Amino acid sequence: MSHVLINGADNAPNRVLLTHGAGAGMEHSVMNSLALGLADEQIQVIRFEFPFMQKTRADGRKRPPDREPALLNCWREMAAEFAHPRLFLAGKSMGGRMASLVADELAPAGLVLLGFPFTPPGKPDRFRGQHLATLATPTLLAQGERDNFGNRAAVAAYDLAPGVNTQWVKDGDHGFSPRKSSGTTLERNLAAIVAGMRRFVLAC
Repeated sequence: MSHVLINGADNAPNRVLLTHGAGAGMEHSVMNSLALGLADEQIQVIRFEFPFMQKTRADGRKRPPDREPALLNCWREMAAEFAHPRLFLAGKSMGGRMASLVADELAPAGLVLLGFPFTPPGKPDRFRGQHLATLATPTLLAQGERDNFGNRAAVAAYDLAPGVNTQWVKDGDHGFSPRKSSGTTLERNLAAIVAGMRRFVLAC
């Protein structure tokens, strides 16, 4: 991989491999906050980008995501390149969905889904979380309470495997931003997600 971002100790006993969603790369402010907040002597965080985002970084032209087989193969390659006795797969939105499709195959220590895209906004019939009902990998799902890809009311009706633990992000949208009237802020929400990820990683 030509370009990754690494935070945390090289000899950390836990490693989180983290990637982005469809619209923003690994240096987006949310990704920065999560990686920098999580990384320390106990947890190393390695961020990477899918091929389509690497091309966008190179020439500045926005592109749609790669097709699913290419995204899944990218996850497989990265998990092999950065193998670790306690490797965790983590991804925002589409990146997390792709990780969840290969998690049981790759058998990491755990999986972190950051804003899972259960359904496209306004299209509840296009459900993309069927496989989460049988997922064997221990999983943390951090989901905004009013995420338009799967809000709290909608997700309550979904069949999720017993090993999927949900952390609700207060008044968060798909990017975890709350409304001003909520009494919280994006910074507080991201700090809560980091704390939840840390508990999950260290407890698995």
